[in-house]
Amino acid sequence: MYDLIIIGMGISGISAAIYAKNSNLNVLILEEKTPGGLLNRINEINNYPGLKKITGSELSYQLFESIEALKIPYKIDKVLKIILDNEIKIVKTEKEEYKTKNIIIATGRKNRTLNLEKEQELLGHGISTCALCDGNLYKEKTIAVVGGGNTALEETLYLSNLASKIYLIHRRDTFRAEQTLIEKIKQKANIEILYNSEVTKLIEEQNRLNKIEINHEKELSVSALFIFIGFVPNNDFLSSLDILNEEGYILVNNNYETKIKGIYAVGDCIKKEYYQLITASNDGVVASINIIKNNKN
Repeated sequence: MYDLIIIGMGISGISAAIYAKNSNLNVLILEEKTPGGLLNRINEINNYPGLKKITGSELSYQLFESIEALKIPYKIDKVLKIILDNEIKIVKTEKEEYKTKNIIIATGRKNRTLNLEKEQELLGHGISTCALCDGNLYKEKTIAVVGGGNTALEETLYLSNLASKIYLIHRRDTFRAEQTLIEKIKQKANIEILYNSEVTKLIEEQNRLNKIEINHEKELSVSALFIFIGFVPNNDFLSSLDILNEEGYILVNNNYETKIKGIYAVGDCIKKEYYQLITASNDGVVASINIIKNNKN
């Protein structure tokens, strides 16, 4: 029996684990894939206090080193379901079942897709959601980027140093990103902005993306399409608990507790106004401290 199981090993989950471990709680972290989550895909972080400039993967590794230094147990395992048994929670994974008094859900978000035919099949074959991961594959080539927010423009700027030409495709007539990013985009000679445009078809050749269709009208030859159109929370396994809003985000109170006593949620998987690294870390700390207080009572 654990005092606390944390589902997710991003910055919010790791922050929660550090505080729980330092207060001698019997804690376990479950992570489906890679520690750090989407943090590993960030090319540059320059707004995290105490760190002048760092890549997402570097920060992710430093966070992981904190887990190892404190000897906090973790397992790579996919959570399938949470079962309620009075005050005990059972976390069912692909490999085992774990019992705990408290749970912190810190599963984060994943990239939204265009929902086009052949999109899933072409992921990794000309379609990408990670500039840092795949940008080097398209040096001196023509590529396209879809999106109009901060992430899309930041990733486009990064890719503009690698690709020979970029079509930046946005469905509206103005960007939603910060003005400084917009100005930088407009100053790049190898970026062509296509306003009021949508990708309507993916055209492959020999199982790789070869062209994209825009607005059901014209075709563009590209070696890759990078998609940055927002996120959806990784909360599918929680559908039976009635703690999600209509968008799939978890609803919590000021202590980051859901309406189910002992189940908390933090970071990008919850409904909130700001999704930043520093606020995600704060979420994890606050939830952990509240569990620590309740554990002592």
